Amino acid sequence: MDYVKLGKTGLKVSRICLGCMTYGVPPAGPLLPGSHAWALNEADSQPFFKQALDLGINFFDTANVYCTGSSEEFLGRFLKANTKRENTVIATKLNGVMRLDPNGKGLSRKEIFFELDQSLRRLQTDYVDLYQIHRWDYETPIEETMEALHDVIKAGKVRYIGASSMYAWQFAKALYVADLNHWTRFVSMQNHYNLLYREEEREMMGLCKAEGIGVIPWSPLARGKLTRPWQAETTKRSETDQFSKAIYTKTEDADKKVVDRLGELAEKRGIGRASLALAWMLSKAVITSPIVGATKPNHLTDAVSALSIKLTPEEITSLEEPYVPHPVLGFS
Repeated sequence: MDYVKLGKTGLKVSRICLGCMTYGVPPAGPLLPGSHAWALNEADSQPFFKQALDLGINFFDTANVYCTGSSEEFLGRFLKANTKRENTVIATKLNGVMRLDPNGKGLSRKEIFFELDQSLRRLQTDYVDLYQIHRWDYETPIEETMEALHDVIKAGKVRYIGASSMYAWQFAKALYVADLNHWTRFVSMQNHYNLLYREEEREMMGLCKAEGIGVIPWSPLARGKLTRPWQAETTKRSETDQFSKAIYTKTEDADKKVVDRLGELAEKRGIGRASLALAWMLSKAVITSPIVGATKPNHLTDAVSALSIKLTPEEITSLEEPYVPHPVLGFS
């Protein structure tokens, strides 16, 4: 395993991050945003936490909204029982709906203080290494959010703060507000980026490079679409993942060409599609650590094997050539 610094910080994270959205128990009744029928229960989740540690992965990303907190609970219980807290980097997020209450979501000072304490309890830890705003909150002034995040850091409950998918102007404004008031600034951006969705290259990636921000993309394999032929047999997740259907259906004809090109090069190189897609991403200097989900043992071994794959400039150009502009998605 390789380890790199997260942005300009001194924090070193594994080059692959285990995403924990896959693990948790959906609540009874109607699913809240962040809950999903294809999640693995605790017994089925534990082998992937163990495999990640065995592979040298020290970076784990979850969110309070994933299965309404049970993802954090699974991760917290396993890490406490199987490794030292100081050897792991735990990242979690907030903003989504957690309670059917007027203050049950968002990035207000009240919600940040409350949800952080709830996450710490579920994770069974005194602090979170990376606390991230899951999306932009249009109902709360960014000044209120940034000051509250600064205060939880000063209280010792958070080590670093990060952000997730938003417009580049929003992220730039948040950084400006933090600098203007001498508050803690964001050190990372968790954005939607993969071979099928490269709109982040237009503005966000350049901003992150200029500001020394660590980039930890979500869905680096496009919800599995980059791991198999376009017309391959469906999975339970592909059949029930409504979010995937919302972001990868408007450009199917163009996306199919990208998937076909990936398959051609993977066959030529004698490597798996997932490893090749991640190797492409890791070839970008701005990328710190792609967030990879796993429901089968080979998912993590394929991800780690990408670290040893070096692509030529010609191969990178070939993979990127079929791409066409996409609607901007994933900010809500």
